[in-house]
Amino acid sequence: MEPGLSLGLSASSTAAPLNDTSVPWRFRHLKEEEEEEDNGETINFMDQRVKRKIEGHQQPCFPSKRVAMDSSVGWWNQPLGVADPQIFEIMEKEKRRQFKGIELIASENFVCRAVMEALGSHLSNKYSEGMPGAKYYTGNQYIDEIELLCCQRALLAFDLHPNNWGVNVQPYSCTSANFAVYTGILHPGDRIMGMDSPSGGHLSHGYYTHGGKKVSAASIFFETLPYKVNPQSGYIDYDKLEEKAMDFRPKILICGGSSYPREWDYARFRQVADKCGAVLMCDMAHISGLVAAKEVASPFDYCDIVTSTTHKSLRGPRGGIIFYRRGAKPRRQGFVLNHGDDSNYDFEEKINFALYPSLQGGPHNNHIAALAIALKQVATPEYKAYMQQVKRNAQSLASALLRRNFRLVTGGTDNHLLLWDLTALGLIDRNYEKVCEACHITLNKCAIYGSISPGGVRIGTPAMTSRGCLEEDFETIADFLLRAAQITSIVQREHGKSCKDFLKGLENNKDISELRNRVETFSSQLAMPGFDT
Repeated sequence: MEPGLSLGLSASSTAAPLNDTSVPWRFRHLKEEEEEEDNGETINFMDQRVKRKIEGHQQPCFPSKRVAMDSSVGWWNQPLGVADPQIFEIMEKEKRRQFKGIELIASENFVCRAVMEALGSHLSNKYSEGMPGAKYYTGNQYIDEIELLCCQRALLAFDLHPNNWGVNVQPYSCTSANFAVYTGILHPGDRIMGMDSPSGGHLSHGYYTHGGKKVSAASIFFETLPYKVNPQSGYIDYDKLEEKAMDFRPKILICGGSSYPREWDYARFRQVADKCGAVLMCDMAHISGLVAAKEVASPFDYCDIVTSTTHKSLRGPRGGIIFYRRGAKPRRQGFVLNHGDDSNYDFEEKINFALYPSLQGGPHNNHIAALAIALKQVATPEYKAYMQQVKRNAQSLASALLRRNFRLVTGGTDNHLLLWDLTALGLIDRNYEKVCEACHITLNKCAIYGSISPGGVRIGTPAMTSRGCLEEDFETIADFLLRAAQITSIVQREHGKSCKDFLKGLENNKDISELRNRVETFSSQLAMPGFDT
């Protein structure tokens, strides 16, 4: 046996004195106990001499309550405010920001207290690589119960039969979920077609600059070609999409995006996918809550694979999810098969293997439990009512902006978000975004009409609907947005449009202070899910 690993007895060794600084502090409580014992023997434990009881002594082998290693500092049971006051204070500042502000970023939401409790639970302690029933580590019987329950609730939330659909709830994000699909279904260099990012698509569907720089990993490892919206209307040009797809022949055709305010024509996508022999995948990250509530068309009626985040309109923890078809394939006229045999889907094993062991390690069990909690809520009538209100609020905000003669991409919205064209007002989108942020209104600049350069802002209603806002509240929010536009115009005129000059104009600006006070007064009257204020 190697000397450093020896657990042998040493009759000649003696215990170190209590004040012996050579003894690591984490073992000194053991030394203190040993000094009280005259009888015993000394062993070498982790290169330290410690004394243990020998047979014949009546004292129990273990004390009734053991003291943990590092007990001298007691960090293991301290509240955050005591254990790390610096982090605690920063978190409290963020808490106040959320409470006092108006959250209009379409991809953000507020989770319930139960979701927060699961995220901050002891489930973070367990490693559980692999699928339920086939984990790499032992001790996962209860973790498997949670994951299987989460999968059952995911299928129930979207009204899917387990004979026809399977689900994986382990992805760390929707980007991870998307790349797992590519890894499982494709070979390096195979072709993917998704919506262009400036048209409202997502980077994970593939993106490279006009100079040829590959920005997205999907474009680095696979060959990608985007379809676009009509530059005048802002709607998807399905005829050009089909023409491109027939020339490009992608192996995966993706519908879904992050900044598209209208319905998706899944039947048309299915038709195109069948003609070119592609797997049809939907990334429903933004609209998954609306899909579950049956407030928009469902991609499950037409798609082979459906991915989503879990933290946007679903109001769950931050993560991803993958649904895939299983069982027998339907017969489709003119369908060119390039994925699996002629009779059954074979996505399940490929996708699960792509997630683990190909791309991820152990899943985040605290996230999976939190997702199960959120999905339980999704299946309730109350959640459907929430999603209906999200749509009404988006339409109310769109109508309020249109009445003020503002221009919206596509002229309105069918879902939870809208795109406001700022170019007609002569406003720089980044400047407007900064003014809103200074007034405690958060939204984000975005590209519009397929242009490379952003020219508008994306506004969503899920988060403020979670705080209890109704249509009349979004009329008030529209007034705030109008005032922010007026301030932006004044500062641009007086200080210039360049970022440096514009930011100087925001310093000690009385108009911004006045609007911020109005925003904070409004928001402070609203409920805040998940925590006490």
